[in-house]
Amino acid sequence: MDVKKEKELRDAEAMEQKNILITSVDKFLNWGRVHSFWPVSFGLACCAIEMASTGDPRYDISRFGYEYFQASPRNADLMIVAGTLTRKMAPIARRIYDQMAEPKWVIAMGNCACAGGPFADSYAVVPGADSIVPVDVYVPGCPPRPESLLFGMLQLKQKVQNPAKARLIKHGK
Repeated sequence: MDVKKEKELRDAEAMEQKNILITSVDKFLNWGRVHSFWPVSFGLACCAIEMASTGDPRYDISRFGYEYFQASPRNADLMIVAGTLTRKMAPIARRIYDQMAEPKWVIAMGNCACAGGPFADSYAVVPGADSIVPVDVYVPGCPPRPESLLFGMLQLKQKVQNPAKARLIKHGK
């Protein structure tokens, strides 16, 4: 080990003993963000029942700090599009997304929200929520189980915590 690296390690150990933490502001803010997603209540169809059951004691979404579903989009930073998004509901979904505070994330929950589901050929159904709002995580299933939503939220946590790594995974590197 070279002398410079050894000196850096000794300095880091000395600061650790003094309880001094050094990090970037972005890493610190992302740490706070990943442990406190505040989802907006936006259930559209049968997937909303599964989304609501994620808060039950059996699945307990509160152990991750995501338990507080907001009624107002101005207090939320996560939108879970759960269910069939119709053309009539699309402008409202966009308005709710625009009213959310920055930074904001979107999870598409269920086959209907991901790609239109069995109603994709219908004149009244939007073929995927990503044509209305930018989607960060897709949770497939009809309807997806609460465990799937928890896994999707943990994937979003990884994406927010390590934005550079998430971009590399997306592009296959």
